[in-house]
Amino acid sequence: MEENIKLYSNREISIATFFGGPLAAGYLVKKNYQVMGDSNRADKSLLIGIISTIIMFAGLFSLPEPIIDKIPEPLIPAIYAAIISLIVSKLQGPFIKAHKENGGLFHSGWKAAGVGAVAMLILFAGIAVVAFFAGDFAVKSDFDALGYDKETAKFTANETKAMEVFKVLGTADAIYLKDEFEKGLILWKSNRDIINRLNSYKNLPKTLQLQNQKLLKYCELRIQQSDVILKSLAEDTDKYISDANRIGEDIDKIIKDLQ
Repeated sequence: MEENIKLYSNREISIATFFGGPLAAGYLVKKNYQVMGDSNRADKSLLIGIISTIIMFAGLFSLPEPIIDKIPEPLIPAIYAAIISLIVSKLQGPFIKAHKENGGLFHSGWKAAGVGAVAMLILFAGIAVVAFFAGDFAVKSDFDALGYDKETAKFTANETKAMEVFKVLGTADAIYLKDEFEKGLILWKSNRDIINRLNSYKNLPKTLQLQNQKLLKYCELRIQQSDVILKSLAEDTDKYISDANRIGEDIDKIIKDLQ
């Protein structure tokens, strides 16, 4: 073994682990494996360190806050430092021992602590990013979905009632049609008001905002269509058929776009 080769002792790895968690341990174990010439285990060690760090913090974040508050701050790093010390002893203990007996050199505890400090900074940065996006998601998720569903149910009920007249458009008498289209006109205007209320909901998702734009246009077209049909019935004329057909084509486009 070359005299200038240095390893991280179990004690130094434990120091780094206490400050930087499994991430620091994975890095130092990787450096030892590289000295041992085992690049495969070296890469796996760092990967395991990263995964273990994610799992550990995910588990801690999932604990209720009252439980977290009762746990002494040094206890958790002391526990995972002790666990990793046992793992290092099992995996690299014989090699580290042989290196020491042959007069091999070791990195200083200060360097190991420095690695732990860097790992700790990385962890803090990761936690800050997660907390930021979690908070952003919490704000965005503050959306009254139940209230929104109730309003859309009213919209659907109005739509169903207003569309009934089209089933008898070619068979019912003018008086009946005029009465039904007037009722439908009120329903379409009510639906327009519903969409305007929905658009005022706090933290409305972008997809629903876009959908509401289309629904608002749909209501406006239905109102126009009802006005044209009522005008045609009042004047007892067919001269507005082209206008009604044009509006109907625009309505069909909106419906296809909504599907």
